[in-house]
Amino acid sequence: MTIQTDGKQILLHGLALILAGLVFGFAPPLTPYPRLALGAHIQFVTNGMLLVLLALVVLKVPHRAGPKSVRVMVVSAWLTWFMALSEATNAWWGANQILPIAAKQAGAAGAAAWQEAVVKLCHLPAALGLILSVTLLIIGIAKHRAATESESAP
Repeated sequence: MTIQTDGKQILLHGLALILAGLVFGFAPPLTPYPRLALGAHIQFVTNGMLLVLLALVVLKVPHRAGPKSVRVMVVSAWLTWFMALSEATNAWWGANQILPIAAKQAGAAGAAAWQEAVVKLCHLPAALGLILSVTLLIIGIAKHRAATESESAP
């Protein structure tokens, strides 16, 4: 895999997440916890936009993030799907441990232990992956900038 190929894969994940979020926007009135469904809708769309932006930076902005760093970003895109889908299913489950504020607003009293675990296990790796992805890209851009400045210095 190349940075270009992986960057395009991140872009496709982002666009597909946005599309899924737009379609899921019809679901909130059909769920037992519409406030949680609205949160899932927002999660799909905003994380999709984040991945589109991440991909565009990878593809168009000069950086020194290597293929392994970009591969981490691809894995983060996949993990984001699990997180967003767990939020969508949570609109029927009503889990309240990982997103207590939204769950309280939704009137969710909690779900079965395995459902709470699924929501947690889908959120934590995705969140850490996205944080790591953005951090690696910032480092890659900073390294490029530093190298460019040192090359142009007299």
